[in-house]
Amino acid sequence: MDVGTIMYLVPTVGVLALLFAYSKTRWVSRQDQGTDLMIEISNDIAAGARAFLKREYQVLAIFVVVVAGLLILANMNRPESSPFIAVSFVVGALCSATAGFIGMTVATKANVRTTQAARESLASALNVAFSGGLVMGLSVVGLGVIGLGILFLVYDAFTSWTVVKIISVISGFSLGASSIALFARVGGGIYTKAADVGADLAGKIYEGIPEDDRRNPATIADNVGDNVGDVAGMGADLFESYVGSIIATMVLGAAFIPVFQANGADFEIGAVILPLVVASVGILVSILGSFFVRMREGGNPQTALNMGEFGASIVMAILSYFIIGWILPESWTVGDSSYTSLGVYWAVLIGLSAGVMIGLITEYYTSTHSKPTYAIAKQSVTGSATNIIAGLGLGMYSTGLPAIVLALAIIGASTFAGLYGIAIAALGMLSVTGIQLAVDAYGPISDNAGGIAEMAELPPEVRERTDTLDAVGNTTAAIGKGFAIGSAALTALALFAAFMQQAGVDNIDVANPTILAGVLLGAMLPYVFSAMAMAAVGRAAADMIKEVGRQFEEIVGLREGTAKPDSTRCVEISTNAAIREMIAPGLLAISAPVIIGFIDKFMLGGLLVGVTVSGVLLAIFQANAGGAWDNAKKRIESTIEIDGKSYGKGSDAHKASVVGDTVGDPLKDTSGPSLNILIKLIAVVALVIAPLIA
Repeated sequence: MDVGTIMYLVPTVGVLALLFAYSKTRWVSRQDQGTDLMIEISNDIAAGARAFLKREYQVLAIFVVVVAGLLILANMNRPESSPFIAVSFVVGALCSATAGFIGMTVATKANVRTTQAARESLASALNVAFSGGLVMGLSVVGLGVIGLGILFLVYDAFTSWTVVKIISVISGFSLGASSIALFARVGGGIYTKAADVGADLAGKIYEGIPEDDRRNPATIADNVGDNVGDVAGMGADLFESYVGSIIATMVLGAAFIPVFQANGADFEIGAVILPLVVASVGILVSILGSFFVRMREGGNPQTALNMGEFGASIVMAILSYFIIGWILPESWTVGDSSYTSLGVYWAVLIGLSAGVMIGLITEYYTSTHSKPTYAIAKQSVTGSATNIIAGLGLGMYSTGLPAIVLALAIIGASTFAGLYGIAIAALGMLSVTGIQLAVDAYGPISDNAGGIAEMAELPPEVRERTDTLDAVGNTTAAIGKGFAIGSAALTALALFAAFMQQAGVDNIDVANPTILAGVLLGAMLPYVFSAMAMAAVGRAAADMIKEVGRQFEEIVGLREGTAKPDSTRCVEISTNAAIREMIAPGLLAISAPVIIGFIDKFMLGGLLVGVTVSGVLLAIFQANAGGAWDNAKKRIESTIEIDGKSYGKGSDAHKASVVGDTVGDPLKDTSGPSLNILIKLIAVVALVIAPLIA
């Protein structure tokens, strides 16, 4: 099989992923939606999600047009690049936005059907929720390889460019994906947490009504937020990580082309096409892994999801050996460095293993039944202050093991295959993104299902089943965030290496004052970025709380349940706040590397080092602290005994845990996850402008 045939197979596999996602969509759509009231609630959630995404995409369309114009102007008459980088940028933005739209649309179909399935059994509900999440996962990876594969084929067929130039122009695809991802993550995160914090405080604390009570006007907005933030936002996040790791590996692999040509290798651009082949096989493995997610009634949903995710990782580890041995020569030398196909395989295996280990570590720190969340629940007995202190301490402490795993992965991958090894390790970690994202997107679908069960006043056993799924969903979401953070670190390092190669930066000497200044500025950016995101949530949540309070005071019969709340107004508050507040953090992320890069390219290298190290640790801290606070609250709500005594909803310990959960919400769902994208977006911007500042 020649290179041309392989490259045609890549987008073909992407189409297969979309077809499988379509079949799952059809299956979900055929499931029973339940009562008329359940359907009405679900339609309100879907309408709110569509309205937000429409407003967000209208703003982003303007941004995409402006940036595309700037890319055309900046790359005119430059032999090392081309104005067609703007085409790649637009295609990347469109693919990212499309993946988010597909995933969110199906999630809003799956929520009510999961609720109805929970009326029958826990196993049925798991099947519906996971199938809805699988559509998101396969849409992301399918559109990713279709976009990259077709761009490569088109540029190769209709231009006389070298492979190096083709990859340089394709890097615009990653910039488009990163830009959409940042705004989708920040905007969706602000939306969901403004509604969530407002609904929790105004409902459970001030009014003393249950979570997701139909009387609370912010409840619909809260459920909308689960879809726009945790489904569309997370999908855009991992789409960007996925394509970023592929492109970074392609850029570094291009350095091997002359050697492969001279040695008569079967595939002279083998190191360039390898990441696309690995990603394509990973799609097939993710589809296979989805069949492993099965649970008998009375079983553990976490075990079923782990079987699919970890089973797919094991299969991918085995297949990678044969793929790499087929694509790459047995050994080759570049300068003073020697490489082997076996070394590249070990790098992939290191990436896969590191991803699994980070997931397990995250599960330990955030799981409902773990010692860390028990410790936070226990501290809630003595009040909100001790709950918050315990959560902050846990978040800080939880950075230790993931940092060690990432450090060992970087050293190990580099030892076996140099900088190319680090890049391929990042891809190895993300190779089964299809099923990883399916497991992650399952969480917000289950959360929505619980909300619908509460608002539709279904029997208690239904809510118990959805709460079981939701608790597992909190853990899978935390694992997904840990996975995203780990991949962000390796992807950013790979992009950093690609930037150095493209910009002609030989080394980064931190003893150089200019470079050290860049490191310091880079380390500062995640903190300022997080502050902007959290402040936005605080302002929007305050508006939400005021609106909820106003409605309880002014709408006669609302407290008694004889009058309907005005949910539309709460949806508007979250939408307007998200659209307004997402602009400033987005511009900060895009403008900082451009400004620093045109001042000094070595200073930009320092900036990349600082933002990666600082951002990774801060993201781990925020994600794990928020996840642990959330599940500590659920542990109290499930009336699990603490020192021999049960507390439950409405107790002082529960109120303290709600405060902790509320503090953790913007950490784990707004600023924390957005840092993954900040890290990679700054690296991608640096890579795109590298030819201009070389």
